[in-house]
Amino acid sequence: MNRIGPSLESVTHRLAETPADFLGEPRIGPRGTVVVAAVVNDVLAGLGLAAAPDLLRLLNDPKADRNALKLAMILAWLLADEWLAAIRPEYARVARLFIAVVPELAAQVRADLYVTDPDRREELARSMLAGLDFRPAGETTQQATDRLSRISAAERRRLLEAGRASEERARQIREALARKAAQESADKWTRE
Repeated sequence: MNRIGPSLESVTHRLAETPADFLGEPRIGPRGTVVVAAVVNDVLAGLGLAAAPDLLRLLNDPKADRNALKLAMILAWLLADEWLAAIRPEYARVARLFIAVVPELAAQVRADLYVTDPDRREELARSMLAGLDFRPAGETTQQATDRLSRISAAERRRLLEAGRASEERARQIREALARKAAQESADKWTRE
């Protein structure tokens, strides 16, 4: 988050005003109306970028997650902003948003909540900015990093999983120590 981007309020405001065209039902096989790969391709072209075939294949996959595709359309709307077109972002960073960030966020909550819920709007806005190496205007890098960590559902999930793993490891150590103490006691009893 080395560069200063737009204000967080302007990005979340844009999210709140996501047009119905970007909230349609993604086409997966014969179902749905919106071809997500075409939407993303058009947005990337507007940014002066060419979508790589692997990204388009991912967005056209008949086994793709419906919620992730819906979130990809919402992200496409967010990326179609004039401020971003003016700076010409790096393709690798934009592609990573669709390949890694979208599936992670889509696994947490329904895509429409990233438009309707204020905390989820902030999470998507901050995730997008961070993914493009920007921080919201008026925030230091540390403030932006801290706030993203606090609001991120994915980060909360990672912390919970780490806590569970730590508890499991502690339980295994306690059991191993108890077995060792029992074995030593049995060995002592056998010698006597």
